[in-house]
Amino acid sequence: MVGVMADRKPAGAAVLREDVTDAITRAAFEELAETGYARMTMEAVTRRAGVGKAALYRRWPAKDAMVIDLVSRAVSAYTVHQAHAIDTGSLRGDVEAFLADTVAVLRHPLVSRIVPDLFAESIRNNPALGQALGTAGHARRSTATQLLRRAIDRAELPEDLDVDLALDLLAAPVQFRILFTSMTTDDAYLSRLATAVIAALRECRSW
Repeated sequence: MVGVMADRKPAGAAVLREDVTDAITRAAFEELAETGYARMTMEAVTRRAGVGKAALYRRWPAKDAMVIDLVSRAVSAYTVHQAHAIDTGSLRGDVEAFLADTVAVLRHPLVSRIVPDLFAESIRNNPALGQALGTAGHARRSTATQLLRRAIDRAELPEDLDVDLALDLLAAPVQFRILFTSMTTDDAYLSRLATAVIAALRECRSW
């Protein structure tokens, strides 16, 4: 998430320097990981970024607006990249790549500390934050849908595949293992999981 930031248009007559925006972005995610959303302040972000308050408030009027914007932009940029990155030419290769990528994302030091906290905050107090986080889930499902459609085109999956159920089968095992257990997700496990998932996908038909 850190370092992923789309170019921003100037607000009014002010030209917003990209290097300052990048510094604020890194500082915001690091602050979220260290202190959590509830204790995070705009002032703490400015200190960590080494910028003045004006630089922050020219970009966002408040903490929730900043976090929602940064999370949404990070997800959007990452998803565009992944939509093109996961295309190995075979169902087996694509499934293994998708599973490995999911593990890498969920075990990233910042993501693993930030996402659970933001989900909890969204449930308690901030539905708009929940919507921004939901975008991440929809984006990954979109990437996985392309993976499945290519496999159908190659006749590796049935034409009447239940895509919605197939998406659940593809993502849920790794997410559960990482978020709710302390068990490993090494290469051997991912290889066995890929075999099981592919077998399930081939039987996942619409009725």
